[in-house]
Amino acid sequence: MKKTAQLTLLESTIKELGYSVRYEKGNFLGGECRLKEDKVVIVNKFLPLEGKICTLAHVISKIKPASLSADVEKIIGSFAKKELLSAVPEK
Repeated sequence: MKKTAQLTLLESTIKELGYSVRYEKGNFLGGECRLKEDKVVIVNKFLPLEGKICTLAHVISKIKPASLSADVEKIIGSFAKKELLSAVPEK
């Protein structure tokens, strides 16, 4: 699946979970927050495409919804695997 399609799929999944997605500028990575009663996911708009996908995948995995589509689970799983590999110290 192309990266743009992955981003679109993750955005629609987050919206289905009752969150809105905002792309803002700043020196942050992004994540989930609550503004009063609004559920908002903020993503740094200057991140590369893969960084945006990673941020949204991380937020969805933190929310832990009851059911996800197979494609979304595959995307989240691939980024979780990358995070685990980057956490292992090199010899």
